[in-house]
Amino acid sequence: MSVETLTFGCRLNAYESEVMKAEAEKAGLDGVLLVNTCAVTGEAVRQAKQAIRKARRDFPERKIVVTGCAAQVGAREFGDMAEVDLVIGNADKMKAESYKPLTFGVALNDKVQVNDIMSVRETAGHMIDAMDGRARAFVQVQNGCDHRCTFCIIPYGRGPSRSVPMGVVIEQIKRLAGNGFGEIVLTGVDITSYGPDLPGTPSLGKLVQAILRHVPDLPRLRISSIDSIEADDALYDAIGGDRRLMPHLHLSLQSGDDLILKRMKRRHLRGDTLEFVARVRAMRPEMVFGADIIAGFPTEDDAMFENTLRIVDEAELTYLHVFPYSPRPGTPAARMPQVDRAIGKARAKRLREAGDRRYAAFCASRVGALESVLIEGERIGRTEQFVPVELAGHAQGEIVATRIVGVTGEHLRGEAVRSAA
Repeated sequence: MSVETLTFGCRLNAYESEVMKAEAEKAGLDGVLLVNTCAVTGEAVRQAKQAIRKARRDFPERKIVVTGCAAQVGAREFGDMAEVDLVIGNADKMKAESYKPLTFGVALNDKVQVNDIMSVRETAGHMIDAMDGRARAFVQVQNGCDHRCTFCIIPYGRGPSRSVPMGVVIEQIKRLAGNGFGEIVLTGVDITSYGPDLPGTPSLGKLVQAILRHVPDLPRLRISSIDSIEADDALYDAIGGDRRLMPHLHLSLQSGDDLILKRMKRRHLRGDTLEFVARVRAMRPEMVFGADIIAGFPTEDDAMFENTLRIVDEAELTYLHVFPYSPRPGTPAARMPQVDRAIGKARAKRLREAGDRRYAAFCASRVGALESVLIEGERIGRTEQFVPVELAGHAQGEIVATRIVGVTGEHLRGEAVRSAA
């Protein structure tokens, strides 16, 4: 039995789990489950605990190490679980030495080994050669967050914003591209805040331009969730100037109502979002947008919710990631007048239905189109706009020019035309 990982939450966690596995194996661990948790909602924490209990029932002899954002902000509650052998903080989970007590059977006086994340000032650029079972690879460019949105616990799980040096990012992408990955996804906690802590204060846009310039053989570069208000001129130039940057952006939107956005302590208003998507679409008409949205935020009334519901159509959002508001202890929003949870869930349902309609309409619009599809696994790939396509007869990692011939559920159906790479 080797080291296994169980990952919850964001793309950054997926990347970090690969590094954790490599570091734990470097430390000599065997027969260990590493659980990388998420704290963004109470439900995410509940699911992690449920999975830990199940893992202990299924494999009673296996050591279980818990880490990630939920473990960072709720270290003691995970440490108090009888099923857990060790709790490691986010600052230490990608260091081999953190796992050595388990390697040598050293008894820990306290199985909770979590340090002060707010004291962390650097993010190492860990090198990975592959990502198990994936045709695309995630590369961490940034960690932490200096903003204090009133609903969010993540800064206390991740610490202050800090950036990976450009040279390290580019070197890792070169290595991954050389190993056959056709698509790289830049990820972080707040990647549009990239760079102020580095010499020369580069921006995310400058980083994207440098990657595209220095890794000419990389077919596809994708950006994960961004805060559009922080987009710089270099990022706009990259979006409009290099088609290897994928026409798909996921916005940290959260609400479409100005008063709720102010109470969330966001830095944009609904007009800023509409201006951003219009400017980007003027450069790349094929660009599609997703968005994170919170339904039932404290004080949200029907009119405020309707403003959020309308922005789905006004901004022509294709992918929605909708959360019913979940109060996180210690955040300002948890002390605000709460919206009834049933109302929040009903509003989330209406938002998801609106998103489903827009997604279905977008898929229907692609029938007859010629798409470049990255094969992810047996009979499935994704377009540049991130739509899944059913396509048989091609190897994982291959990029195939594909004619879209129909829609089945949430998938497009395609027929290969010729190799696109």
